[in-house]
Amino acid sequence: MSKILIVEDDKDLCNLVSEYFAVAGYTVDKAFTGADGRNFLKTYQYDVIILDWSLPEITGIALCKEFRAQGGSAPIIFLTGKTDIADKEVGLDAGSDDYITKPFSIQELAARIRALLRRSPVYHHNVLKVKDIELDPNEHRVTKNGKEVKLFPREFALLEFFMRHPNQVFSADTLIDRVWQSDTEATAKTVRVSLMRLRQGLEEEDKDNSLIKNVYGVGYKLES
Repeated sequence: MSKILIVEDDKDLCNLVSEYFAVAGYTVDKAFTGADGRNFLKTYQYDVIILDWSLPEITGIALCKEFRAQGGSAPIIFLTGKTDIADKEVGLDAGSDDYITKPFSIQELAARIRALLRRSPVYHHNVLKVKDIELDPNEHRVTKNGKEVKLFPREFALLEFFMRHPNQVFSADTLIDRVWQSDTEATAKTVRVSLMRLRQGLEEEDKDNSLIKNVYGVGYKLES
């Protein structure tokens, strides 16, 4: 699944939204101040960013402008109590892609995020297919030769990431940054274990003939 950053100073709300998307299968990082949000954005890559307007230390508007000025391209959705049309105009002109006001329906927020992800360059199709493997992120379903494959959430997320970036080589550290939460204690060994479980789930006994190849001394890639 996709990796989301939530920057929201209302801790109860931030935790609620974070838990909702984590249960839905997303990898979620959260920050309670603009400065912490900036640090996350400088260190990690995200598929979508949920950003409050009124944040301590650095405002959401300033953070959005800074992110765009530095070449950040991930979709941004403002989640704010500011309801005036003029405020929405400011938020969108700052570089956000969408704007939702509080109080809000979390189901609507989820729908808007799915729409933003579909517009992202690597999200052209809902169902991903590589060779005899098909993955439907919306239904959280994987099939091989038409037969359903049961995977744990982490292995599902790892497979989805590789299928969205075929033929690209990723180091273990990069995979941890993109697939695991940023406060994780995951290591290169964790990645190897997850890949072993993924191969077992796909019933691939020989890793040399696996869909996901080891690139000696560099990392891993999915051959399409």
